[in-house]
Amino acid sequence: MVENQTHESKYIQQHLANERTYLAWLRTALAIIGIGVLVASLHYNTKTGDNLKDVIVVVLSLYTFMVGLSTIIFSTYNYYRIRKGINSQTFKSSNNIIIYITILMIFTLLFFLSYILFI
Repeated sequence: MVENQTHESKYIQQHLANERTYLAWLRTALAIIGIGVLVASLHYNTKTGDNLKDVIVVVLSLYTFMVGLSTIIFSTYNYYRIRKGINSQTFKSSNNIIIYITILMIFTLLFFLSYILFI
């Protein structure tokens, strides 16, 4: 046995997979925020003076920021929950975060659809 082996080193592949998944969630959150910023910047570069469209863009941008921020928070929580489950050998797969993100993405797509319909 190696002298410096830690308890976590027994499950190194699982921990590395958990870290990759966490980083994927962070990339997803940044992409969601980036889409909101992109829509806002494109909208205001071609501003038509329509107040309803301006309100929709502001709401959409704030919404995507909040979705991205909550994705970061929930993915961080999920990372540590999975880490603890791996170390204690009581891992349970993530069901709630998948449902949560799916619902948020559906609402995000509906917001984008409302924006596109009002263009």
